[in-house]
Amino acid sequence: MSNTPDFKYKNLTGAIIGAAMNIHSELGNGFREVVYHRSMKHELAIQRLSFESEITMPLYYKDIKVGSRRVDLLVERKVLVELKAVSEINNQHISQVLNYLKAYKLEVALLLNFGENSLTFRRIAQLKNYKN
Repeated sequence: MSNTPDFKYKNLTGAIIGAAMNIHSELGNGFREVVYHRSMKHELAIQRLSFESEITMPLYYKDIKVGSRRVDLLVERKVLVELKAVSEINNQHISQVLNYLKAYKLEVALLLNFGENSLTFRRIAQLKNYKN
């Protein structure tokens, strides 16, 4: 019996977190988010993971487009990755990611924060309970 939790897309999220750890080990904290974003794109390419960067996706309310939002990274069309370079992750950041998952009809996200002395991350999951 394994002590490791069985997360959806565990291998993929593990690879993404590993990429972020490589970056944080090399650069540390203190840079703007854009530096980590560019570094993540490079590291994901090295790992041969397919990804889309800064995709603008529409947001709907009751089938009416009410706006759009830019997603930092979408890896393998499965895992949304939101990057931060802040002193600490707070509930507003988590709510933001949960809203993205629901709006984009995805199940799994990673919230990666490069702003602390050590990389911090949260795996966030959303159950699919919407109409297709």
